[in-house]
Amino acid sequence: MGVKSVKPCEPAVADKHSGYQVGGTSPFGTKRRMRVFVESTILDEPFIYINAGHRGLLVKINPKDISKAFPIEPVQVGVKE
Repeated sequence: MGVKSVKPCEPAVADKHSGYQVGGTSPFGTKRRMRVFVESTILDEPFIYINAGHRGLLVKINPKDISKAFPIEPVQVGVKE
């Protein structure tokens, strides 16, 4: 990503850029085109659940199929101690 650290944005910023309320934010159908980062280890899983645009609404998907819907950028997420 080219940065030293990341943190969640404020709810109003997330809503403005994605069109979704926090808790229902999804990489699908965002208001603006955004970079989508995925933890690289999820690509080894048989399936994952992703928020589908409303609180409590999830879609089960093979993580390898995510890139068919939009470009993804796999990253390794580390925990700073």
